[in-house]
Amino acid sequence: MFGDLLDRFEKFLNEKNAVTDCLGKIEEKTGVQKKFIFFGALAVIGVYLIFGYGASLLCNLIGFAYPAFVSIKAIESSNKDDDTKWLTYWVVYGLFNLAEFFSDIFLFWFPFYYIAKCVFLLWCMAPVSWNGSHVVYHRAIRPFFLEHQAALDTVVNDLSNKAKDMGKEAAKMVLSHEKSQ
Repeated sequence: MFGDLLDRFEKFLNEKNAVTDCLGKIEEKTGVQKKFIFFGALAVIGVYLIFGYGASLLCNLIGFAYPAFVSIKAIESSNKDDDTKWLTYWVVYGLFNLAEFFSDIFLFWFPFYYIAKCVFLLWCMAPVSWNGSHVVYHRAIRPFFLEHQAALDTVVNDLSNKAKDMGKEAAKMVLSHEKSQ
């Protein structure tokens, strides 16, 4: 398994993309092999996530930047399988961030929280069939949603109707206020 993972990593380093192009330029200037540069950068990021100021921002960038980029590419492609993959990621990412918002005050105190969060987010976007988004969605989110779909639909419809009513009332107030002036 580790050998297969290493082979896939070596194959990735030899592909033509923005990351490998950048690593290639650094390799040319320094004489250090791409894989060592990559692992060095990974180590620096890991240490920064443990001790650095703004680790939350870095972690959120890792969880947002690449998925946003490939989501845009998925939208523009004719293949709909990639759309489903990245929609699943965003559902998991959104629920994770919602849960994190309410528990952040406690999680912040765990020493390796941000590195664990980054590993989780990387697992969620990993290009494998058993990635985190797929696992979390199919084992937790989907069963919960299917079981409670009718109640959730009712709540969403009620909130939507109340928001529409409030919007109409606000518009009436603004119009009546303008007429009175």
